[in-house]
Amino acid sequence: MDLSMHRNKLIMAKILGIDLGTAITKYASIVNGEPKAIESREGSVLTPSVVALTKGGERIVGILAQRQAITNPKNTIHAVKRFIGRRYSDPEVQKELKLLNYETRKRESDDSVEIMLGDKWYNPIEISSMILQKVKADAKDKLGEDIKNVVITCPANFDDSQRKATIAAGEIAGFSVLRVINEPTAAALAYGFNKKKDEQILIYDFGGGTFDVTILEVSSDTVEVLATGGEAHLGGNDFDQRIMNWILDEFKKDQGIDLSKDSLALQRLKEAAEKAKTELSSALETNINLPFISSDAEGPKHLDYKLTRSQFDSMTRDLVEKSIKRVELTLQEAKLSKGEIEEVVLVGGTTLIPSIREEVKKFFGKEPNKSINPEEVVAIGAAIQAEILTAKEEGRAPEGDIKSVLLLDVLPLSLGIETMGGINTVMIAKNTTIPTSNAQVFSTAVDNQPAVEINVLQGERSMANDNRSLGKFILDGIAPAPRGIPQIEVKFDIDASGILTVIATDKATKKVQSIKVEGSIGLSKEEIERMKKDAEQYAAEDQKKKDLIETKNIAEALIYNTEKTLKENGDKITDDIKNEVNQKVEDLKKVKDSDNIDDIKSKTEVLSDTIQKIGSQIYGQPQAGQAPEEAAPESSAPEAETEEKKE
Repeated sequence: MDLSMHRNKLIMAKILGIDLGTAITKYASIVNGEPKAIESREGSVLTPSVVALTKGGERIVGILAQRQAITNPKNTIHAVKRFIGRRYSDPEVQKELKLLNYETRKRESDDSVEIMLGDKWYNPIEISSMILQKVKADAKDKLGEDIKNVVITCPANFDDSQRKATIAAGEIAGFSVLRVINEPTAAALAYGFNKKKDEQILIYDFGGGTFDVTILEVSSDTVEVLATGGEAHLGGNDFDQRIMNWILDEFKKDQGIDLSKDSLALQRLKEAAEKAKTELSSALETNINLPFISSDAEGPKHLDYKLTRSQFDSMTRDLVEKSIKRVELTLQEAKLSKGEIEEVVLVGGTTLIPSIREEVKKFFGKEPNKSINPEEVVAIGAAIQAEILTAKEEGRAPEGDIKSVLLLDVLPLSLGIETMGGINTVMIAKNTTIPTSNAQVFSTAVDNQPAVEINVLQGERSMANDNRSLGKFILDGIAPAPRGIPQIEVKFDIDASGILTVIATDKATKKVQSIKVEGSIGLSKEEIERMKKDAEQYAAEDQKKKDLIETKNIAEALIYNTEKTLKENGDKITDDIKNEVNQKVEDLKKVKDSDNIDDIKSKTEVLSDTIQKIGSQIYGQPQAGQAPEEAAPESSAPEAETEEKKE
């Protein structure tokens, strides 16, 4: 039995599936052969995607960071996923930046966003890696072993730069990122787990920051994506913002005060709006009550409003309709009617809003599937894929009931190159199954042209300038010849994570130039390596803090139990033993609040050895190496140290 339990512990610790969300991060592993969401140290399967620097200079992540956001808005970073791998000058990014309480700026070298935390500027990739570092540490605590192999999910409409940035964040956190897969595809893997019949399903994925819709064909051994689409700026946060805007307008009308200029009030409003949205999922009305929200010459001002579900539905109707329009477009791309969809699976916390469920039901004419937890399903699907990939890598069968399912995902956006006249020539079309490759032959535009510039594009527009440039490179050394004569072969190669490599070959000279498109937004290899080292150093410091706290807790418990034993059994103990034990207690008390872990451990061990003498007197005979049960805590200092080494 012990051997079996030990084996299961090792099985659990092999992999993680991570749903790195805009608002909430979830992660799952394989426990006793079954995919299971894993709790954080704080005891929840939902970790807020929030990073903060406290006034004392400590970096905190998750629920602890979220709790102090009201009093520390400038140094509390949230919704960083909306900026990862994106340009500062992007009009949509500019809209998002106006809603933030923290400071941002443009990084001149590549037009990416930089975020101020404390007195340092950070790339969104690095902030995301801090969230993933917490995932790594918490998972180690729960599963008993350090985890390397992960699959991380991203929105279906994430482009090449955003996917590459997500991989970089995972690597900085110390993970080996096996693959990045689309969130709806991961949900389909979880839904299709142990399915016996073939089905065409639609994943309606409404998260905190993005909306995705994916249509798939699921069978017992294959999950094939037929079409995918989404809205990069549509999520639960937008519903919160509508409530916030309504409160701001009402308060300004009633009190003549504009709360949008007050960062502290805005943070309180943000939390109140999210709470109201959640409450309206189960109640017909809710009260938004924020005392002392502001003040003027007349004194403090209190905010107290009632919001009904019908008001909330009215102010957010266009957001729900926008999601349904995206569903219609994706059905068209898959060449399917809504009647051909056998199951509609709801994914993401935002799908708990009643008006969304009603609209989906109304559109499809059937109840959406609610058999799986919409909050956990993406992480569970990612864990299944991570186990399948790890098992293949190790030459073994996947654990438990997990079968080697073939996952056929698709390209979310078309890829092409700029050709003469500024045209976007598509090399690989949107919704092509990946991995894939394609090659085409091009030529020069002018006589005796010595080099060509390859401008790699992503998007659906016909003109190059209307699409996103992923990167440019030069193929030179072309032999002089009239235009149209040189033969330049351009090959696009896309891996299973949607990462692109472009190869250009001069067929006459056989000269080859290639780039793995890192994306024009992001971090250099040198920056990633530096950040990895910083993350490792921070993790080591974090472990030292944890060890110190645990050692202090053991010392506190030993002092308490020793004093309790002396008090309850003082008449059975001689004065010289009592004095000796009291002296050792005082010695430990003097060092227990210091940061010298070796001193605390040493004094704890001395006290632990000394209290053996109490046992001899209380029970009438010595028991070598054994203290009375109540005199020493279950985790004595030496034992705790041994346990720590096992980890």
